[in-house]
Order: sequence, then structure tokens, then C-alpha cells
Amino acid sequence: MQPKEFNWTNDNGNNIYAVEWPVEDARAVMGLVHGLGEHCRRYDELAAWYNERGIAVLAYDRQGFGRSEGKPGYAENYREYIDEIARLLVNCESHYPDLPVFLYGHSMGGQLLLRYLIRRHPQISGAIVSAPHLQTAFTPNPLLVGLGKLLRNVYPTFTQENQLNTSLLSRTPSVKPAYEADPYTHAKITSRTGIDMLENAAELDAYRGGMKVPTLLMHGAADGITSPQGSKEFAARNPENLTLKIWPELYHELHLEPEREQVHQFVLAWMEPLLAEVYRSPKSV
Repeated sequence: MQPKEFNWTNDNGNNIYAVEWPVEDARAVMGLVHGLGEHCRRYDELAAWYNERGIAVLAYDRQGFGRSEGKPGYAENYREYIDEIARLLVNCESHYPDLPVFLYGHSMGGQLLLRYLIRRHPQISGAIVSAPHLQTAFTPNPLLVGLGKLLRNVYPTFTQENQLNTSLLSRTPSVKPAYEADPYTHAKITSRTGIDMLENAAELDAYRGGMKVPTLLMHGAADGITSPQGSKEFAARNPENLTLKIWPELYHELHLEPEREQVHQFVLAWMEPLLAEVYRSPKSV
């Protein structure tokens, strides 16, 4: 089935682009949260893989990213990004009532998803967190960080480059040129959102409260963008309901690496017992 585009308007009046990759007689639905600088249609291949296995997928472009409205790389309050995930969950539940829901967040989306899980306690079957930004794998330019802190409140929309090295996204040769030629990717981050993102990473990097829903945390051991060590330390502090998978030699975008079939199969194998548990449980009346 062909992807179905839809949209919603957020509290700022921005039109948010969203897409559903539908499945007839689906057995579960997955909501996707994309990373920094990118957009949800970079996940077409991933969505098709899960569709073939009976899992519908929904995703959206964060405000200021992709096809959604808003100043590039900017949110007046970081909470607005969390509200978008809550809206995604509402759409997953309304498009596929009574089905198990999984949320999948990558990179910045992984960071946001962890914050959403910890602060909002959604009633979902599980979460997949891929290469989350908890620690960077490089040292951010201290001058740019200092400038961001200085301007965060006096000039919150001041825009800088996000310092993303596209060579480190994936070992698949086609990924870098496709990303750089994509009209819906950008390298913009504003002073307020950039510092908010760093502070949220630091907060998660100290978190010790455990996970309330089953969570799969994955990272490539050779990730040069977000640090796999950050994921290892998060898992060590929060073992409850958390499965850690470190992929040897893999770069940042696990779902676009040459070994992505193995990655998808691992995720699905992790999901299957959770799906079986849902379908074994008697439905409430």
C-alpha cells in the first residue's frame, strides 16, 4: 500500500507534516521520531520492512524540519518537541485502535523519546531508542556553544550550523550524497534549541529512575556522532525494563547501515514476545 500523507496544526499554528505507511489487518503500529536535521521520509525503507511483517508505521516531521512549518532548528520551548510525540501517539492509537503501539526514536529523536517516556509515562507496549544523543562522540566547538549560551535568551533564534558530519552517518556509500542532495534536510540549529538539546542530554546522562515500559536501546560501536558510551552508561544506571544492544563496527544510522537487515531482525525479535503478551492477555470489557 502507498504511504498516506496527513497533517496537524501544533499550538504555535505550524502545519506539521505526517505520513502513514498503512497495513491491512495490522498486528501492531509503530510511531517514528526522526533525528536532527532530517525528516521522516528518510525512513521509507524502514517502514516498508515493517509493513511486510504486519506492522503499520506513522511518522512526522518535527516543526522546523522537513516539510513541516516553523523556523529551521527552532522551538521556543523544548517541551514543544515532546508534545509532538504525544500527538504522534494519539494518531497511532486513532488510526489503529486497540493495537499494540511501539515508539521508535533515532538520534535527537531518541533523546526526545527517552525524555517523553520518563516524563509522560505513556501506555505503550515498548520503545526502541536508536543512537540517542546522550553524549556526543566529538567535542562540540566551545566557541559556538559559548555563543549559543550567551544568545539563548537575548537572541534565541540566532542560527548556526549543527556541526553534523554527514560522512559519519552510515558506511553505506549512497547515504552521504543522498542526504546532502535532499531538499528536506538542513544543517540549522538555533541558539535556544541547541543549548536546550545539550542540557536535555546532560539531564538524561545523569538519570537513574529506570524505565517504566520495555525499552530497547541500540547504538553502533563506531558511531562518531552520538556516543555509544553514553548509551552504555545510561543502561548501567537504568537496568529495569531496558535491553542494551551495541552493534560492533556500525555507524550512526543503524537502519541505513549495510547490516540493516540484521538490525531490523533484532528489533523485531525483541518486539515479538511483547506482542505475544498483548495477544495472550484477555481484552478488558
